Amino acid sequence: MTVRQITIYGHRALAQPTRKVREVTDDIRALVADMYETMDAAEGVGLAAPQVGSRWRLFVYNCPDAEGVRRRGEVINPRLQRFGGLTLDEETLEGCLSVPGEGFPTARHRGARVTGTDLRGAPVTIEDEGGILARALQHEVDHLDGSLYLDRLSPARRREALDAVTARGWRARGLLTWDPSRLAPDEV
Repeated sequence: MTVRQITIYGHRALAQPTRKVREVTDDIRALVADMYETMDAAEGVGLAAPQVGSRWRLFVYNCPDAEGVRRRGEVINPRLQRFGGLTLDEETLEGCLSVPGEGFPTARHRGARVTGTDLRGAPVTIEDEGGILARALQHEVDHLDGSLYLDRLSPARRREALDAVTARGWRARGLLTWDPSRLAPDEV
C-alpha cells in the first residue's frame, strides 16, 4: 500500500465526472488499498478517487454515523439518495482534503443513502441521518460527479473560500497536489 498525493483545488481531476468501474481488477483493488492508506495518513473521513488523480467512480470512508458508531468501507459505482431537508448549521464546518486547512458551513441534506458494491462485488447500502457519515456520503459523491463542496457555498461564503484558497498561494507556488505522509492539511 502507498500513500498517494492528494489533488488540490484547481487540479483538473477534481472537475471531471468519473467513469463507472466495469470490473474489479487488481489495479482497482490496489487503488482502494492506497486510498485507505492515504485517507488515514491525512486523517480524513472520506476520500474519492479523483482526489488521488483517478477517474474511477469509487470512494472510501471512515467516520461516525449519527449514533456515534464508526463506519469504514468502500463503495464502487455509488448511487446517492438524499433525504430530509437541506440544513445549514453555521457552527458545523465542512472541510475537504482537496482544500486542505479550510472549512466552511455548507448546506447538506440531513440524510443520505448510498448503494453500490464493495471490492468483492457484493451489494452495499450505507445510510445515515444527521451524522457526519450522511454529510461524507454526499461530499464524496459530489467529488465523483466533478464538483467540490465550495460549489455548494452561498455566494458570500464562496468568495470567502476562494479568497482563503488564494491566500494559501497554491497556484502561485504551482501546487496541484500535497503529500499527507509528509504534511498536515494546514501546512500545505
